[in-house]
Amino acid sequence: MCGRYELHTHPAAIALAFGLPAPPAVLPRFNIAPMQDVPVVRMAPSGERELAFVRWGLVPRWAKDPSIGSKMINARSETLAEKPSFRTALKRHRCLIPADGFYEWKVAAAGGKQPIHIGMKDGSLFAFAGLTERWLSPEGEVLDTCTIVTTTANALLAAMHDGLAAGDGAPSVRCCVLRPAADRRPRPARGGARATGHGGVTLAKRAAVV
Repeated sequence: MCGRYELHTHPAAIALAFGLPAPPAVLPRFNIAPMQDVPVVRMAPSGERELAFVRWGLVPRWAKDPSIGSKMINARSETLAEKPSFRTALKRHRCLIPADGFYEWKVAAAGGKQPIHIGMKDGSLFAFAGLTERWLSPEGEVLDTCTIVTTTANALLAAMHDGLAAGDGAPSVRCCVLRPAADRRPRPARGGARATGHGGVTLAKRAAVV
């Protein structure tokens, strides 16, 4: 499960990584929460990639009340094709959700929960696999929403949660990121990072989510 994440990479770097025609109007954010507007990369009608802001918490087209989105911030990849809430979005409305890291909570020895920051070892930008959907109210109001796709946690994160944000990573491992490069070819590690058995993912403890 992913319930908080951050994005603070420079807009020009985001545009370059995702093949956008221009740097997007994205401000640094360090505690992105469900039901907020978040940036997603999707295909425009022109066939080009575009960055759009949609609300995090998917609202199916058939929903009567948009508040259902608060229960659909994540979608399990194993059941996407079976769930009525996600079937159409899986076929027609896939997206990438840029991020620099996300948070999971681990039970602390002294009680309570310790937020754990999770990101790439070299600190590089990545993306969650996502789905988007458009909801139309009886009054004609348009609401675009999204969900983050999750999969079974790998060995590094299983102790914290059984749901892990999904991506493509190395073919032989389950990784929490979807590499944003357009052609998805392997790229060399940056910042002195070394390949690991966890797709380059590292953990860094923080006293609080900032």
